[in-house]
This record gives sequence, structure tokens and C-alpha cells, in this order.
Amino acid sequence: MEKDKVNRDLYRSDREMVLVALGGNALIQVGGSGSVEEQRRNAETICGHLMSLVERDYNIIITHGNGPQVGQQMIRHERAREIVPGMPLDVLVAETQGNMGYFLQQTLLNHLRRRDIYRYVVTVITQVIVERDDPAFLNPSKPIGTFMTREEAEAMQARYGWKIVEDAGRGYRRVVPSPRPVKAVQRHMIRHAAREGNIVIAAGGGGIPIRVRDDGDYEGIEAVIDKDLTSGLLATETEAQMLIILMPTAKVALNFGTDRQVNLDRVTVEEAKRYLEEGQFPAGSIGPKVRGVVEFLENSGKGRRAIITRPDRLDAALDGRDGTEFYRP
Repeated sequence: MEKDKVNRDLYRSDREMVLVALGGNALIQVGGSGSVEEQRRNAETICGHLMSLVERDYNIIITHGNGPQVGQQMIRHERAREIVPGMPLDVLVAETQGNMGYFLQQTLLNHLRRRDIYRYVVTVITQVIVERDDPAFLNPSKPIGTFMTREEAEAMQARYGWKIVEDAGRGYRRVVPSPRPVKAVQRHMIRHAAREGNIVIAAGGGGIPIRVRDDGDYEGIEAVIDKDLTSGLLATETEAQMLIILMPTAKVALNFGTDRQVNLDRVTVEEAKRYLEEGQFPAGSIGPKVRGVVEFLENSGKGRRAIITRPDRLDAALDGRDGTEFYRP
């Protein structure tokens, strides 16, 4: 009887597939210290919300951002350069995929055990190919790491050759290229593992950025890939029926933050593209989320849908009672 229960819960390829994207702030929130205990508490909360997808019997792929985490890793490596060799950005992305995957994986396993649900959880260190001639390499624009004073920025620029910019009056930060994702190398194994009923954590931080050399070999590159664009791509590559992007607010809005703000309930692909062209969704905030959704819906079969909402409103959004749903008529 127990063996039958295990097989019934785990090996189910007939479930619908959903890819859900978490922000980097899911584990280190704004103003947080980033301690292990803090990240464990935050993982407990976010994974509790994700159990709605398990209880609704989906096959599940989870992606996540890593902004705060990779920033902390950069500080550790910068301050230890005189003692141990520093590591390039692609390696730091791989490190955060591993440690964030561990927090999420262990917490999900605990939630599953408490509910007597027999499903496994696996973290896939995911490489994502970008084009060697992507225009982003000529114009690094993605701020990463900590804020610096002008003097600190000039010293780091002289020592490591970083490109440094002033960031919104808050100080100086390093900027790196943010090329578009082209292909997730591990897309097939991610899809197969999820179809077997395993909960798969993949493409953390947008994926480890790599490019293909003239001889066909892969090589890492100093860049950051937007996790929402990668999430839309991976949802397409794994044939997911639904893409969910979680963020700090419950709905996508027009004229956000003004007295003319209008929250959106349901949006077609064409409406979303028009709002993007009108500048309603800025590139530095909601824009990549909406672009990731649009690309998923345009590149996947009809009948797919996408939801953008807040983690604690996920259950309601799945029932159409909250969040913003995007669809292709």
C-alpha cells in the first residue's frame, strides 16, 4: 500500500506543467542582513506559498533571482582577493544557484514531508547560452554589487578594470552586460525530471551566462542574464502550460505609483505589447517580467496562460480572484 502511494504521488507525467519564478528578494528581503537563519525563515515562508501548486497537483519548475545573494558573494570575494584567488561573475552565479537551491530544496522537502506527500526536489546548476555579438556587451548597463563612494569606485575601476556608474544618486556601482538568453543547456533534463513528478529548481539568477567559442566549446562570460527573460524562455523550452512570476505587489498596474494608477486583472498579449511600447512597464522594474510573459505566450501553443502576482496571493490568483493574468486569445 505504501509503495503504491509513493508511485501514485511521484511518477505522474499527466500533470500540467507550471514554471514559477521567484525574485532574489524571496530569501534576502530589502533591508535584511542575509544571514543563514534569515534566509531559512524566508525560504519557509515562500515555500509555504508554493505548496499551493503541489496541492493543486502540478508538475513544477522553480526559477529564482539572485541579486542580493550575488552582491554578497562579490563582497566576500573582493575582500579576500589578497588571500585567495577571486572568482569571475559566472562562477559567482553558479555559487548562488547552489546555495539558494539548497535553502529552497531542503525547505520544500520539509513541507512535503509534513503533508505526507511523496515527491522529490532537485536543484539543477543551469547554463544559459547568450550570443557572442549581443549588443549588451558593447554597453554594460546592469548594476550589480554594493554601492561605493566615488573614491572607492575609482579604486576598484583602476584595480580590476570594472565599468562603474553613478546609480540614481545612491552611490556608484559596477555595471556588467545583460545579454538576452538564447537557450538553456539543461532544458531537456529539466523538462524530463519535472515530468517525472520531481520539483525542479533551475536557472537561478537567470542562469550561468556562457557563450559558444569558434571551436564549439562553452566558456563562461562576465554578465548577468535577466531571470524573468530566462524564465519565459525555459517555460517555452520545457513546454509548460503556465508561467507564474512572483513579485512584491499583487497586480500589474498602469501609471504605477501615481494618483492615476489602474490595476490590471486580465491582459491580452497585444495589450501587453502596447503598454510596453507606451513605457508603462519600465525596464528597471516590471518591464522584464511582462516581456518574459509575452515571449512565453507568443512562442508557446495556444491555451497557455501567465500570472504575475504576490507570493501570498498565489492561491487566489490561480482561481482568478487576484493577480494579473496574461493570455493569448
